[in-house]
Amino acid sequence: MLPSLAELEAASRIVYRRMLPTPAIAWPLIAERTGCEVWVKHENHTPIGAFKLRGGLVYFDDLARREPDCPGVITATRGNHGQSVAFAARAHGIPATVVVPHGNSAEKNRAMRAFGAEIVEHGHDFTAAYAFTRAQAVERGLHLIPSFHPLLLRGVGTYALELFRAVAELDTVYVPVGLGSGICGVIAARDALGLATRVVGVVAEKAAAYALSFAAGKPVATESAETLADGVAVREPDGRALEVILAGAERMVTVGEDEILAAMAHYFADTHNIAEGAGAAPLAALMKEREAMRGRKVGLILSGGNLDRALYVRALAAG
Repeated sequence: MLPSLAELEAASRIVYRRMLPTPAIAWPLIAERTGCEVWVKHENHTPIGAFKLRGGLVYFDDLARREPDCPGVITATRGNHGQSVAFAARAHGIPATVVVPHGNSAEKNRAMRAFGAEIVEHGHDFTAAYAFTRAQAVERGLHLIPSFHPLLLRGVGTYALELFRAVAELDTVYVPVGLGSGICGVIAARDALGLATRVVGVVAEKAAAYALSFAAGKPVATESAETLADGVAVREPDGRALEVILAGAERMVTVGEDEILAAMAHYFADTHNIAEGAGAAPLAALMKEREAMRGRKVGLILSGGNLDRALYVRALAAG
């Protein structure tokens, strides 16, 4: 399932029709704070403010060729995947419906509507929203876009290809884990380039399904995923993603809500960048492991910067 180097390079050409490569920056204050040489991959600088756009662009490029008369698409999301689908669907002139759970980020919902998507609210969390989405796809005759798919993985893997080619000899890269496309993309790019970089997944303590699954060596679901980091708020792992993670990741790190809030505040103080909860989680994990990681050359995936103002005020106050 993992894409080859040629497939990642082909995906990059598709992505670059709509966006430029994102920067990787070594921030000195982050280095002081962590005791490492730290390179931040700024996926908060894409046209939707998150890495997910890359996957949507590659998926829709394929869909437009396979189903030129596609009547519309439907997907479930907590926000960034939905923005990716809405952005790419509009670029191809395809109607998009996005299902979100009740209580989803109001500002992410506004952004998806701005890209032209119809927003439907259903269920109390992502898992419930996704089950409803599958039924709606059949009932309404819409093309169902999952949140984890080989084409999405191929697209998001382009950010890792950029990082590894821009920054040589990274010892470790910390990656937030939602359903898994981001970390699988990093593993794919690392393996395609023949590198020895360690890949570390990061999850929230309140949404620890992938950490539990990694420890057990098999999918382990949780009863809830009530974390402020909605980009990693998953309670049922994807089996295909877990297989890649088990084979290619060094370890999984769990971080608490206060640690995530602190990392969000650190990003603002040290770089003046906005990091959503999932985007800040890798920095939180490095802070947690800084004694063991001291002196190493580390990459952090700042996966997105989309969050509601009230939560950001809370993060800055906590910091």
